[in-house]
Formats: sequence, C-alpha cells, structure tokens
Amino acid sequence: EIARYKSRLVALGNRQREGLDYTDTFAPVIKPTSIRMLLKLAASTQLEVHQMDVSNAFLHGDLEEEVYMTIPPGFEVSDSSKVCLLKKSIYGLKQSPRCWFAKLSTALKTYGFVQSKADYSHFSYLKDAGVALHILIYVDDFIVACNSLPHLQRFKEYLSTCFKMKDLGKLKYFLGIEVARASEGFFLSQRKYCLDIITETGLLGAKPTPVPMEFNHKLSLAGGEQLTDPLPYRRLVGRLIYLTFTRPELCYSVHILSQFMKAPVQAHWDAAVRVVRYLKGCPGQGILLRSTSNMQLTAYCDSDYGACPLTRRSLSAYIILLGPSPISWKTKKQDTVS
Repeated sequence: EIARYKSRLVALGNRQREGLDYTDTFAPVIKPTSIRMLLKLAASTQLEVHQMDVSNAFLHGDLEEEVYMTIPPGFEVSDSSKVCLLKKSIYGLKQSPRCWFAKLSTALKTYGFVQSKADYSHFSYLKDAGVALHILIYVDDFIVACNSLPHLQRFKEYLSTCFKMKDLGKLKYFLGIEVARASEGFFLSQRKYCLDIITETGLLGAKPTPVPMEFNHKLSLAGGEQLTDPLPYRRLVGRLIYLTFTRPELCYSVHILSQFMKAPVQAHWDAAVRVVRYLKGCPGQGILLRSTSNMQLTAYCDSDYGACPLTRRSLSAYIILLGPSPISWKTKKQDTVS
C-alpha cells in the first residue's frame, strides 16, 4: 500500500563550476562523542531530552552566488530561451548543506545560543539564570536537552516560527541508534541495524562465535585471488564501521578489515563474516550512559609494538570514560615506525 506520493525538484550539482557557481561547500555535523557526552550530562543532571526534525531543510538556505537552472518540465513559459535564477538553495546544489547550516546558526544565535568551539554543531543557551539548553545538529535532525520543560517548549515554538518543524517528542531513535531512558541512565544500542546486517549477510541461522576476530590472525599476509566482486565486502565493512558508534569492542576488528577495501580476498571476507557471527550472539548489546553524579574523566590507552607485518607500524587504541560511562574510543595505526 502506498502511504503517500512524493516528488522533489533537484538541481544538477554535477554541472556546477567551482569559483563561479559555488565556493565553499563544507558544513559540519555533530560528532559522535558530543552526542554521548551530552546524553551522559543529561542523565546525571536530569535534563529533558527531545528530538526535532526540519522539513525540506535545504530549501531554507540563502544563496550567495548567482546560480541559474534550466526551466523544469511542466513549467510553461512564453520564451523557451529563458532560464531560472535561483533565489534560495535547493536540493542538488553543492553549497546547499552549507547554506542551510548558516541559516540555522543565525537563527540560533539570534535566540541567544553560543556555538561551541570544540564542535561547531553543538550550541548552548545559558543566558537565563538557572536555565541550561543545548542543541546538537546533524543536518536536519536535532537533539534538544534542557533542564526546564517550559523553556524547552518556548524554544520549540521559536524554531517553528523560523522553519517548518516536526516535534518528535522524547529522544528514542536518532540516526539509526535506539535510545532508551531509565533510572540508571541512557542505554544506546543499534539492535535493528545489527539485525539488518545479519539478515543481509544471510546468517540469521548461523552459529554465533564468542569473539569477533581470532587473536593470531594473519589477514595482512593472506593470499589468494581477489574477490570477483569486492562491493559486498566494502558494504559490509562500511556498515560495521557505523556499528562502532555503540560497540567499542568492534573497533579493532573493523580497523583490521578496513585495510583491505581496495583488493579483498576470500580470507578477508571470511573474517568479516566471523564478525557478523559474533553479532548474532549479542545483537542488542550497547553502552549505558549512567545517571551517576560522577563526572570524572578517565582515559585508558594501549598499543602493540610494530605488529603489522607489512609496515611494522604499531597499533594504538584508547577509550575515554566520563564517570563510569564510555564516551569516546578509537583504534588507529600509528603514523610512524616505532
């Protein structure tokens, strides 16, 4: 059954010329660490956390350049030689994300928000005595946290006067991440996303493995013919990379698998499938951002010693906790030989 019909006019951004039709195109999005850190703060200080969405966000941006577009089919004009001069940004233009973020930033600063220097997509409002209001931005998806429900409602009403907004209520599902709040804090997981990976790989009936990767693997030295079609491998590893948002224990395995995206062989595919079999045993596992008042930062790091047989570079890893809650982690090969 068709729920609704939808169409969208899109510009051919691939025909734009740099320096003439556009200049800068970069637009920031919220960092994963900032999301986890704000939710930990919200859990510890009992902030209300809601989510909002902007309808047709890229249509709100103001263009700085002169951009012309051929007249779309169905729009009748008397002179067929005429073209459209765009007054606002539209979907398809290379600068549309940047124009939208600039428009949104202006609206937030007009309200009284201050932009974070550590993460440009995090804005804080601390003007009124006793009121703390934060907003995290991922293109047109917002997380809004506040210690005052009436003030949160006033801010929502303000945003609705600036843009066409959807109020999605309390935060439950954001960027494919399931968020559950209880007295213990916020539990973040990607269970549905994980089950989609298992289903797509055809391993719903497979036997789980206790660990995602063998300890003494020799994947860097694996030989054999390259996979006939490397795209499934690249897609699977790409999906596993996003899964590390709530699964820090996968960072090492995903880091190793990511090194073979260009020319994977059968051994690499088998190792990636093993990770999926590990997920089969614990698809709903995630992280708990506890509501304790402990806000002490603690960091742990470790590395091997020149273990890569090809480059002899060492592999480093770290995890940072805010109180007892993990907020940042990474596995990375060192830039130089030890």
